[in-house]
Amino acid sequence: MTAPTQTRPAATGSGSKGTLLNRRKKAGRGEGDIAEKGGLVWTTVAWVATLLFFAPVAWMVLTSLHSEADAATNPPTLFSGLSLENYSALFDRGVGPYLINSAMASVVSTLLVLLLAIPAAYALSIRPVEKWTDVMFFFLSTKFLPAIAALLPIYLLVKRIGMLDNIWVLVILYTAMNLPIAVWMMQSFLAEVPKEILEAAEVDGAGVLRSIWSVVVPIVTPGIAATALICFIFSWNEFLFAVNLTATVSSTTPVFLVGFISSQGLFLAKLCAAATLVSLPVLIAGFAAQDKLVRGLSLGAVK
Repeated sequence: MTAPTQTRPAATGSGSKGTLLNRRKKAGRGEGDIAEKGGLVWTTVAWVATLLFFAPVAWMVLTSLHSEADAATNPPTLFSGLSLENYSALFDRGVGPYLINSAMASVVSTLLVLLLAIPAAYALSIRPVEKWTDVMFFFLSTKFLPAIAALLPIYLLVKRIGMLDNIWVLVILYTAMNLPIAVWMMQSFLAEVPKEILEAAEVDGAGVLRSIWSVVVPIVTPGIAATALICFIFSWNEFLFAVNLTATVSSTTPVFLVGFISSQGLFLAKLCAAATLVSLPVLIAGFAAQDKLVRGLSLGAVK
């Protein structure tokens, strides 16, 4: 008589494993569905926020294509009488010298800031001086003073040396204004440079200047681009010193924009056209350096 084979426990074990596997698959699919729905929600939120931020810019560009009569209507007429008349009127009014002055003051001051900030940040990060944190706080504390508080002494000094309505005064002021934040940013970027690379350069006989130019600068190029763009934007948009220290010869584009708000009224369409034209250099610079800008802003984020 043959003994009965006991196959039920084995079948039960494999069945429980299969059930557990199916449950895990269902749980994984459920988590994947939740993650997918969450990603869709955040994507929608990001698009809505982008459209909300872009709406005023689109409205400004659209208003610049209207006549003054259409721009002043309430509610405004959106798509009536679109033309480039306001832009041609800007050049007839002489916007060219203002753009040249702004470009000169912004570009030259940004270059001077980088030439001074990179060696200073090198000394504070890669070759730190004693109590370098106090030095960094001193740089940052210079931004605590409101610009309006320093306007009168600067005006009297500039008038005394006979340099009112001179573009080089703005270059010097913009350099001094942007240097602290540039040093602060570059210090965090240069702190990410591996010191082993600099030691290897020293073994090969590279001096300090050669190490900065040939080793440090190529590594922190994204950080330099981010710093340069921020300094350029601050200089391009500066209004307080430009309107008080310059008159006509060396005035910049922010001063030119104020000219459309006069006792005769607000020339809204021409003001929007001028604002659109003035915004283009910054947008072009940001678009050209967008890849380095994203890398640069995240380069010194985590120490």
